[in-house]
Amino acid sequence: MIKPQTFYIALGSNKGDKFKNLQDAVDLIHAKAGNIRQISKVYKSPAFGFESDDFFNTCLVLESCLESQKLLDVLLNIETDLGRVRRSKDYEARVIDLDIVFVEEAVIETKTLRIPHPEMEKRKFVLLPLNDIAPKVKHPKLHKEVSVLLAECEDESVLEPVNIWLKNPRKAFDFSKYNYMAVEGNIGAGKTSLANKIAQDYNAKLILERFADNPFLPKFYEDAARYAFPLEMSFLAERYQQISDDLSQLDLFKDFIVSDYDVFKSLIFSKITLHEDEFKLYRKLFYLMYKEIAKPDLYVYLYQNTERLLENIKKRGRDYEQDIEKDYLEKINAGYLGFLKSQSDFNVKIIDISEKDFIENRADYLWLLGEICGE
Repeated sequence: MIKPQTFYIALGSNKGDKFKNLQDAVDLIHAKAGNIRQISKVYKSPAFGFESDDFFNTCLVLESCLESQKLLDVLLNIETDLGRVRRSKDYEARVIDLDIVFVEEAVIETKTLRIPHPEMEKRKFVLLPLNDIAPKVKHPKLHKEVSVLLAECEDESVLEPVNIWLKNPRKAFDFSKYNYMAVEGNIGAGKTSLANKIAQDYNAKLILERFADNPFLPKFYEDAARYAFPLEMSFLAERYQQISDDLSQLDLFKDFIVSDYDVFKSLIFSKITLHEDEFKLYRKLFYLMYKEIAKPDLYVYLYQNTERLLENIKKRGRDYEQDIEKDYLEKINAGYLGFLKSQSDFNVKIIDISEKDFIENRADYLWLLGEICGE
């Protein structure tokens, strides 16, 4: 997965309902660009460089997988959507103004984009809200922290804090009611991608299944009858050890735990892959271990139809998965669904994402979060 970059964005408005314009811009940035980590106070400031109504100004911290130029294009489109019309002169009243101030430690000089934003260190209406959320961030050219730039700024403009806070749309998705959430699904359903994204966006401790280290997995796909039992036993031992260790280690800096598997998948897969006598032995060993493991507060099952699963498997290109048959995937789906529908004491959400692409389409990702967090 692409690692998101951290962007610092300044927002301003001095036409119409200024506070609403800022909130609309925040909502659209969240919907189209990425996860908003923080939003500063809103400040009322005089127009800078021209005579006009006072501005409302704020800054926010955005995490986005977009490239800087692509993000600029998104911000310009948001300005247009909210009614801004650009004219030839530099300074003018505007419904909304969105500027990228910093992109981590990057220095960017192109025809359309200059980072850090030119002369931001001379503008109190940028520095004061930016200081609320990023006082220790250093200007990559001046090598001074934002708090120092604010203290040294010669702009004598008087800014007043507005006693209303902008709402962060990421808080519409409430994961605080969960201590431990498991994301499950068939091979290629996207469970690891989703667990990664939730952990990144919502400060969760991430537990990922270490399947890639299992030496029996490639052998199993070549000769299932021979390697099924050692594969399932090694998976069970590894999952039990990992989940026990990770759940017992308290992380005070994380809000909850999200994993891309639940140990019960061992029983589901083994029922498909093992002979009847092997499965009976395996099941006895499984339940001895399973009763000792903490169960998730929420169990999310990502359902995708078999055609989509085969497409995803082909796309990610793991050699040992390329010969997986349709019938095998259908048995796994049936095994999961049969198990989940029989669990009266589980908080289970089965979500069909066969027509969604939450990795490439942010709207699909936000829809999925709504399905997970909704009642």
